[in-house]
Amino acid sequence: MNVKDFNFELPQELIAQDPLEDRSSSRLLVLDKKTGEIEHRTFRDILSYLRKGDCLVINDTKVIPARLFGVKEGTEAKIEILLLKRRENDIWETLVKPGKKAKIGTVITFGEGLLTGTVVDIVDEGNRLIQFSYEGIFEEILDRLGQMPLPPYITHQLKDQTRYQTVYAKHEGSAAAPTAGLHFTKELLAEIEAMGVVIAHVTLHVGLGTFRPVKVDEIEDHHMHSEFYIVDEAEAKKVNDTKKNGGRIVCVGTTSCRTVESASSDDGVLKAGSGWTEIFIYPGYRFKTLDCLITNFHLPESTLVMLVSALAGREHVLNAYEEAIRERYRFFSFGDAMFITDLHEGVSSDDGDQTGKETGERTER
Repeated sequence: MNVKDFNFELPQELIAQDPLEDRSSSRLLVLDKKTGEIEHRTFRDILSYLRKGDCLVINDTKVIPARLFGVKEGTEAKIEILLLKRRENDIWETLVKPGKKAKIGTVITFGEGLLTGTVVDIVDEGNRLIQFSYEGIFEEILDRLGQMPLPPYITHQLKDQTRYQTVYAKHEGSAAAPTAGLHFTKELLAEIEAMGVVIAHVTLHVGLGTFRPVKVDEIEDHHMHSEFYIVDEAEAKKVNDTKKNGGRIVCVGTTSCRTVESASSDDGVLKAGSGWTEIFIYPGYRFKTLDCLITNFHLPESTLVMLVSALAGREHVLNAYEEAIRERYRFFSFGDAMFITDLHEGVSSDDGDQTGKETGERTER
């Protein structure tokens, strides 16, 4: 399957540069994964599509202020680094700009000596391993010196750093936000729970590989970046009990999707545990656990477009994207949302009352 099969023309002005004042007021395009049918809503209308007995799976990772600006010791040349992956002994895998100034042995100082880093190795794709030295707690120093690592397509300055975090962000470790979760408010989540929807937490620390383009022609030749995930026993039980009781597993974002699919057995049982995943989901993949997906609108030719195409079919997804562009939806991290579901599941054609009730509820909200 060719990468070009997942291309589409996106006008630059549709790339959302700023978050909306009210998280849950984003628009919501609802896509039937079987028929390609489309409905246009606002995000709060997700309440009309969730059902008692469903399980909503959210990724509670927290973005760290991973962008640091320092100077090269001896020359005072300015260097920018991006923390990618924590190793052992205060060593981080990093992206360095400009890389040519960061040879092995180079010492970089940050915050007038509050933090010092030494380049100890150069690894895949030119990434640098930097060992940091400091006094105190690294996370506290990072909070003082670091900036949020916004995606390259966002050029506006983010005034409120918390807007690049979900309201349920808890475990620090991501270099990018699980952006489908940005649409939820605490109040909306409370309403969802009050409906009888179970909320399960998983953790996947999002890496910058999320934004890396696919550089091969055939997608089968693409190698995914690795990301660390954690599934606790109690949270796995919520998902498994939901499946046993006939409920749907609704993942919030591609990161939650990749977590549950990585940690599930072939028969759809979610296993508690932690580890690294390089799962690459593209058309032809058979989903083991996930039923529905809440997601944003993604970059052309990205692995994320391929993932949603695996769930709803490439033609349905690209048709929905064309519709979203015509309707001037906002794209990418701070953009609008899509809900991929089966609009007719559980609605019997010979049960007029049930069909009318569900349709009516969706219309009224």
